[in-house]
Amino acid sequence: MKITEDAVCVESLRNVMGVFGGKWPFLIMGELHEGPKRFNDLNKELKINTKSLSDTLKRLEAEGVISRTVSDTTPVTVEYALTDKGRDFETVFHAMRDWCVKWQYSGETSHTAHTAR
Repeated sequence: MKITEDAVCVESLRNVMGVFGGKWPFLIMGELHEGPKRFNDLNKELKINTKSLSDTLKRLEAEGVISRTVSDTTPVTVEYALTDKGRDFETVFHAMRDWCVKWQYSGETSHTAHTAR
């Protein structure tokens, strides 16, 4: 069975969505793009509940997209930052932004685009 380019593309998208699927991973990475942040700062900026933030950070760390650094201070501080793997995804973010700018302001909604075909 020959693997087509489309099949490889679909499988790649599945893998990416396995890492970044859901609402919070993209938003968290957007915050960390500005530089390392503490848990409470992310919580405050994103207005996300603690469990969702914690679960998403753990998943991104397990995928090697972010790093977690614990400082031996009183109280203990935990800081999150993008890894090289996470920063490498920046080009995808820029492409997504460009797509959004192109189509969000084109005056054509997804509904009108669909019905026009």
